[in-house]
Amino acid sequence: MPDVTCLGEVLIDFTSLQPGASLIETPGFAKHAGGAPANVAVAVSMLGGAAAFVGMVGDDEFGRYLAGMLGERGVDIGGLRASADAHTTLAFVALRADGEREFIFYRNPGADMLYGPDDLDEGRIAESRILHHGSISFISEANRAATLRAVEIARRQGALISYDPNLRLNLWPSADAARAGIALGLPTADLLKISEEELAFITGETEIAAGMALLRAQGVPVVIVTRGAAGCAYSWGDETGHLPGVPVRQVDATGAGDAFVGAVLYRLTRETPVALARRREEIEEILAFANRAAAIVVTRQGAIPAMPTLEELARAC
Repeated sequence: MPDVTCLGEVLIDFTSLQPGASLIETPGFAKHAGGAPANVAVAVSMLGGAAAFVGMVGDDEFGRYLAGMLGERGVDIGGLRASADAHTTLAFVALRADGEREFIFYRNPGADMLYGPDDLDEGRIAESRILHHGSISFISEANRAATLRAVEIARRQGALISYDPNLRLNLWPSADAARAGIALGLPTADLLKISEEELAFITGETEIAAGMALLRAQGVPVVIVTRGAAGCAYSWGDETGHLPGVPVRQVDATGAGDAFVGAVLYRLTRETPVALARRREEIEEILAFANRAAAIVVTRQGAIPAMPTLEELARAC
């Protein structure tokens, strides 16, 4: 039985070989497996949790590469489908000199966009203790229907729903469409992991406490705001607070937020039943653990290849 099932996109990240260079300036790229929900599945598995991934790749060499990368890292890929109608999605990523990341996606459509309700492995969804998904699977009609169906099945079985909006504006028709699409996941989310920039985009609030309060007012029990090197803020049950980040030399921030949420979900599944009710000390210990996971990832290239093991996290204490 999976502790955590992640639904959504898995793709190839072609990461710039030259830090500080834009996509125009970079001389070349390195191939890495990625895709936010797939990254989270690997993060959980590398820490020792039982993780499954459900989604779609192309029936091509890149799709087979991704299936191999997930399987080698212990992720259950029995729910991974292959499409003959579209190629595996590709993303080109560069970290500019100003610290901002640039993305270009080749996905019109990508195979992940074709994943629909008929492709769902409902048994894996029903057996999961946590279902994790993002907002990119709300963009295409097929993905949206599959995601909402999966959430319905998971909630009916008493699983927790974890949601990471993972905003990629260039994949949406417009900013307004992105806000409306992201909003679809809020009413059913038990745990929302969101970046500081995404919080401002969704709520219109630049003050973190006010933005978290708005999301809590919409019925989200746990809101965690990741702030990069500055750590994270949280509103969890009756508790609110902030934890500082872990000082490291950043190489590549790709996948750091996914490592963070994967670490949180892993810790939640260490107890039966999975429960969100926690004392402040427990909350902050879980989030400190997640901060360390994210800090390790930013010192490495790529997302999936960078996910730490439990032993590496213990040494980072």
